Amino acid sequence: MGVVTPFPQSPSGPSQVPFERAELTRILDLYGRMVAAGYWRDYAIDLGREAAVFSAFRRATERPEFRIEKRPSLRQRQGMWALIGEAGQVIKRGHEIGPVLAPVERRLVKLVGE
Repeated sequence: MGVVTPFPQSPSGPSQVPFERAELTRILDLYGRMVAAGYWRDYAIDLGREAAVFSAFRRATERPEFRIEKRPSLRQRQGMWALIGEAGQVIKRGHEIGPVLAPVERRLVKLVGE
């Protein structure tokens, strides 16, 4: 009755890249402010083996306007965070999430200020 079976783990590491709670809170806070401003309407989260991706959409049927990617394999190089635009261009890359989200937050300030 008291037998504990260990949970099987893969020897190669985790099967998907997760967002930490603080990271996801920061991203969803920005998303909520953009929704309140009437700019974004939908989002998607993709947790893959190499990257975790948060995509923000103006409309549900379009390509994402912005993708926020977390790639731990780039941690020692360019930084694991990237802000990618609608056409696939890298807008900002860095080691911290705050500076990577700054271009979108500046855009939000312009929208509210108008």
